[in-house]
Amino acid sequence: MRALAGLLALLLAGSAGAADLSADALLRDHLWREVRQAPESRRPKVGLVLSAGSLRGVAHVGVIQALEDAGFPIDLVAGTSMGAVVGAMYASGKTAKGLREFAVSINVGSGNNLTAASLVSLLLFDKLLSSENTEIMLRKNIGGVRFDQTLKPFACVSMDVYTGEAIIFRDGDVAKAVRASMNLPGIFRPLEYRHRFLVDGGVVDYIPVDAAKLLGAEWTIASVTETDYTTSRPENVLESLLQVIDIRGSYLSREQRKQASFVIEPPVGDIGMFEDHRIVEAIDKGVVTASAKLDAAKESLILASIPRLRDGWGAKGAKAE
Repeated sequence: MRALAGLLALLLAGSAGAADLSADALLRDHLWREVRQAPESRRPKVGLVLSAGSLRGVAHVGVIQALEDAGFPIDLVAGTSMGAVVGAMYASGKTAKGLREFAVSINVGSGNNLTAASLVSLLLFDKLLSSENTEIMLRKNIGGVRFDQTLKPFACVSMDVYTGEAIIFRDGDVAKAVRASMNLPGIFRPLEYRHRFLVDGGVVDYIPVDAAKLLGAEWTIASVTETDYTTSRPENVLESLLQVIDIRGSYLSREQRKQASFVIEPPVGDIGMFEDHRIVEAIDKGVVTASAKLDAAKESLILASIPRLRDGWGAKGAKAE
């Protein structure tokens, strides 16, 4: 049986050559059906990790749509900043269709108070804004759900602005925690919650693979919506601040990518925080990119599942005898 598992791994990795691609494809399809239908005990627990990324993070919706259409098993979800918003809704039961409907309705300022007047107050009078409307928006979409009530286990990350610690939320009120996770420092007032003063988690945990693992993930697929800051030219104080945050996130993501089992990165790095007219474009790029990488993601999960699937094969063989 061990030899059989080794042979399967070689075939999936392409080491068997191109002599019989149709047989290889049939084997892959058969194993994928086994993985999809297997209980968690016979495959790794799969965690979906959604990065920070400001408005670019709506591309996560497209990634989820492609995974959902393919029947990809997702057991738990972790997110930071915009990834926390999308992740909270998905973990609470919204389908990819529902997430898309929410995303296309977003206007910059709808989930906060980034209006022209408030920005003048921020820039001229040094008065930080409130992110309360973010929490209100979330409650309209997911209600007062607690972490122990989500349909899939969920975690999100914020940062204590006074200690620099990453704070991973796994219990309590979801909307309040997600508000803290996307509370941009230097723009919004730190959120005082649980004796902490909290700001955007992207500063310390851009791709929260660690949060997914705390929930029990054994194999993680990360959707990363990193900016291309090398081509960006800030034109005001606010854009400069956001670029500094993005640069910090980019450096963090280099190491955090290595911790994920598989990475999907939609090409949305040129989409700015205020370009809400490009939301549909970002979602569609998420769909296209994830769809193109689905076969590779399936093979990765199949290979990770073979040791446990093998035990089932042995049991079936014993019954046959």
